[in-house]
Amino acid sequence: MTRAATKLAINRLIERKPLDDAAVDRFVERLVAGGGAPIIEGSRATFLWRGDADEVSVRHRVVGLADPLVLRRVKGTHLWYVTTDIPEGSRIEYQFEVTRDGHTDSFLNDPLNPKLAHGPFGSSSVCAAAGYHVPDWTQHDPEARPGEVVERTIASKALRRQVTYQLYLPARFRSVIRYPLVVCHDGLDYLNYTSAKTVLDNLIHRNEVAEMVVAFVSPVGDRLVEYANNAPHARFIARELVPELTEQLPISDTPVSRTLMGSSFGGVATVSTAARYPDVFGSLLLESPSLVFTDIGQEHGGGPVFDPVVKFVNRYRARPRRIADRIYLTCGMYEPLITPNRSMETVFRQAGMEVRYVEARDGHNWENWRDRLRDGLGWLHPGDQKFVYE
Repeated sequence: MTRAATKLAINRLIERKPLDDAAVDRFVERLVAGGGAPIIEGSRATFLWRGDADEVSVRHRVVGLADPLVLRRVKGTHLWYVTTDIPEGSRIEYQFEVTRDGHTDSFLNDPLNPKLAHGPFGSSSVCAAAGYHVPDWTQHDPEARPGEVVERTIASKALRRQVTYQLYLPARFRSVIRYPLVVCHDGLDYLNYTSAKTVLDNLIHRNEVAEMVVAFVSPVGDRLVEYANNAPHARFIARELVPELTEQLPISDTPVSRTLMGSSFGGVATVSTAARYPDVFGSLLLESPSLVFTDIGQEHGGGPVFDPVVKFVNRYRARPRRIADRIYLTCGMYEPLITPNRSMETVFRQAGMEVRYVEARDGHNWENWRDRLRDGLGWLHPGDQKFVYE
């Protein structure tokens, strides 16, 4: 390979003579036709912005990567760029911040990038590094028999209101089989942003996970209160929802067949509910749980909403105990929660639980959590799991 061939595309463009906006337009047109920005060349990613501006920056939430990433203008053109290292297999969500005439526009998605990730607070552009591919089992498979999602309501004395939730029933649902049960916090978000129904249909069809019933439960009030070691919420899950589902549906009535799961604050709700009712769930599936704690003092940096979380986690760490048989724990390497999650893996193991811990080159987002579902559900409820027949 010649030395010229190893140059980054942006550097080859800059060296072009003459370099004017017409040359830039042709460069960008070829880029868009080839799949769009950013330009991925080995472990290097070049972010581009085209347009009049005084300053342009890439904003993100990647621990260890400079934030903002300040772009430079290609002299004599309206093209801006910055190149940084992105390890192979990484997936990063980002947006632009652009200043013109003293006015700054933030949270702008990349107009040169068609790849978007969606979440409760809007969309973000996606930088997929070399080696990362959207898993095929997250995409619609016409050969997979579709399960059914039905809406149900339960009267909760603990929460003092009617609670609506979504229930997934697998294809070929039969009353003569006792199914495992998964209860999922932030249920609507999992359905909307992780393609949870499609994932379940595909993984069950491929026999990578067992046929299962999944209750997708969403917070009914202030999520940051209800999910932060909240006693009424825990009682609702363990002493109202699970018994009603077990009574009304062909669900195996043993802890080993039940899993409670959640991400972020939903992970806190999962651990705290299991801590209050360790006899109910045999397994926990935790994705980037916000298990923030302090080893000294009370300064945790998360603000008042984290106070009850820190109090709970500090107390648990002081006296670790077995709250389930198995825990699947995963976290993104690029999120601030990676340090507390690495620590909690050890704490859970020392409490006598079997732990499968997985780190991903990703951040605190729904597509990271989507991409871990096959591994997590497949480990806790494998496809060759035997059913109990009546």
